[in-house]
Order: sequence, then C-alpha cells, then structure tokens
Amino acid sequence: MSSEIIIAVLSLIGTFFGTFSGIKLMSYRIEQLEKKVEKHNNVIERMAVIENRVSVSEHRIDDLEKKEG
Repeated sequence: MSSEIIIAVLSLIGTFFGTFSGIKLMSYRIEQLEKKVEKHNNVIERMAVIENRVSVSEHRIDDLEKKEG
C-alpha cells in the first residue's frame, strides 16, 4: 500500500472519531439546555399562579374596603 492510502485511511478513521465525539458533546449540551428550559418553564408557571392569587387578593381587599367605606 502506498503511504497516501494509509494516510487517507487514518484520516478517515480520525474524522469518524472526531464526528462521533462532537455528536456526543452536542447531545450532552442539548440535554443540559433542556433541563434549564424545564426549570425556567416551572418558574413561569408558578409565577402565573402567584399573579392570579395576588389579583384575587387585591379584589377581595377592594371589596372589603368598599364595605367599610
């Protein structure tokens, strides 16, 4: 075998290993981003519940103030 063919085969093997490790790294990063997005979405949902409770409380306080006044 000529040296060019050996170098080409080794380059091909290196490319496959590089691509595989790159895909693993991207999968890991995407998984971490998905976890962060899930936490963020949970905070948003909880804030919506809190905003609703505050709104209800404000209406109840307004009703009580109207009855006293």
